[in-house]
Amino acid sequence: MGILQANDHTRFPDPVYRATVLKPLFDGARLHHAGALRAIDRAHLVMLVETGILDAAQGAAIANALLAMAREIDPAALAYGGDVEDYFFYMERELKARAGTDIGGRLHTARSRNDIDHTFLKLGFKPRIDGMLAACRELLTALIEVARRDRDVLIVAYTHGQPAQPTTHGHYLAAIIEVLIRDMERLEAAREIVDLCPMGAAAITTSGFPIDRHRVAGLLGFSAPLQNSYSCIAATDYLTSVYSAIALIFLHLGRTVQDFQFWSSFEVGQLYLPNAFVQISSIMPQKRNPVPFEHLRHLSSQAVGRSRAVIDVMHNTPFTDMTDSEADTHEMGYQVFDVGHRVLDLLTATIRAGRIDPERVAVNLSRSCATITELADWLVRSEGLSFRLGHEIAADVARGVVAMAGDLPGDGYPVFLKAFEHHVGRKPAADVAEFAKMISPEHFVAVRDRFGGPAPSAMDAALTSYEAVFEGFEARATAFSRHEAEAAAELDQRVLDIARGG
Repeated sequence: MGILQANDHTRFPDPVYRATVLKPLFDGARLHHAGALRAIDRAHLVMLVETGILDAAQGAAIANALLAMAREIDPAALAYGGDVEDYFFYMERELKARAGTDIGGRLHTARSRNDIDHTFLKLGFKPRIDGMLAACRELLTALIEVARRDRDVLIVAYTHGQPAQPTTHGHYLAAIIEVLIRDMERLEAAREIVDLCPMGAAAITTSGFPIDRHRVAGLLGFSAPLQNSYSCIAATDYLTSVYSAIALIFLHLGRTVQDFQFWSSFEVGQLYLPNAFVQISSIMPQKRNPVPFEHLRHLSSQAVGRSRAVIDVMHNTPFTDMTDSEADTHEMGYQVFDVGHRVLDLLTATIRAGRIDPERVAVNLSRSCATITELADWLVRSEGLSFRLGHEIAADVARGVVAMAGDLPGDGYPVFLKAFEHHVGRKPAADVAEFAKMISPEHFVAVRDRFGGPAPSAMDAALTSYEAVFEGFEARATAFSRHEAEAAAELDQRVLDIARGG
């Protein structure tokens, strides 16, 4: 013993350490992880009895004590007194008080707070991930529904903030659907990492006792144990994977929200948000403020920022068991789920409520000459011109119409005749009726019936494929829920059997 240690007469815990570290961690454990720790104690007990590490009498005493603790202790009502280090030691003390010091102390055979901590954190993580996936599925449902409803509803598609081409609202939403599907698949893949159980790793290297790690993992509802025991207590990729996947979800949804806010502006006006979602000005009577899009934008950014904060906490940490990846960081991360649900619920509601204004779309399409690409294409197909020459003629037409502040259907044909004769030296074959059909947005969409295009046949095929993907998400969610419910029921029954001496 060193001189400093020999002369150290302080008593644990220091009041400041108690207030800033121990009490917040105790409160976090009792409020968020009490049920998970209870399940871990029970699953570990069942394994110890089934492997013969504990005999039937020892197992019965511990099981009955654990059942009594579940009946008699309300974690939400506990207050940290500073007489134990953390919630784990509080519950171990309670177990010893009921089962006896010798018997109660045997439950901790072949385990450590290292593997326990990561296990109960993962157990608390899985329902949050499942809840977010459920909210994503509801958004996906709404997107598919509205994409079907608006399969043929024209909109102006923008590039670089300028009117570009006509497409349909359904086609635009289908693009969002595909990104959301990929984001959900990434979150499901991250969930698979969370679904590997650390129990049995003990401190670092497993145990010399004949433990059954697969049995504990199964009783706790995990898909399997995490194989490498060092990884169980050192690898935090389950944490970084989840928050990376979540950050991408809200980064991508935020881009969509930007479009919706732009579409609902007075100058564009192609998206109408009903009065139920619109706030007014306290001074300007004419204002209709689609404020939900502002909330969606900043809340999406909050979800991204909070997710990145969790990831940043892991940066440059040692590859070992350390508190950086544990309770305080998880507590910070839980705010991501709270904010994320607000975004997903509100976006789902606004997707369903919003309507495209066909009059504003028609005006914006005709004045912007957004169908002019099809004129260039038509000149190649019908007049035998090169695309570059057709593009030059079409560009002249668009410039001429815009210069006169006209619109393409009403003012475009005379400008087209002049441009065609200038470039080709003859009159075109198309009369005014054929020109009008060819530059109509309905024709523009209808001829784009290739894979992934906006035409009805292509859209129907796409929507059918998205519905099949959705059914896969639903089936996996049901399987996850069933597996965990069956594991919980088996665990409860085995503990009762052991308590009865079975």
